[in-house]
Amino acid sequence: MGPGEISPGEAARLMKDEKPLGSRAPRFVKGSRALHLGWQVGVFLLGLVVVVIGVIMLPLPGPGWLVIFAGMAIWGTEFVWAQLVLRWTKRKVTEAAQRALDPRVRRRNIILTSIGLAICAVLLSVYVWQFGLVMPWTISD
Repeated sequence: MGPGEISPGEAARLMKDEKPLGSRAPRFVKGSRALHLGWQVGVFLLGLVVVVIGVIMLPLPGPGWLVIFAGMAIWGTEFVWAQLVLRWTKRKVTEAAQRALDPRVRRRNIILTSIGLAICAVLLSVYVWQFGLVMPWTISD
């Protein structure tokens, strides 16, 4: 088994810990078809608003991805497709976290970060050598 892969026993444990798929609406809501349909429409619209806000936040300052996943979690309370997407995402994040703990991957990431910091230091040194500590913009009082 390679790094980042989970064992069959671990996969079985993860699947056993997962909640069953389906609606998590209260029992009295599920009892009435019209009420359940209205509940689903409300959950969908609320999730849609949250996801759209998250998409708007992607290019703007703010936790865009976090808000998008919150909207997906809202949808996941009612819709099987959203629950499956969230399970897939959780599995991929878990695999990535396991891969990140691999000593070879950590060593590679440390080396790449060090190279990036060295390049930034060289560029900053060249800027200071060429222009001094004068900023390229003027701020008037």
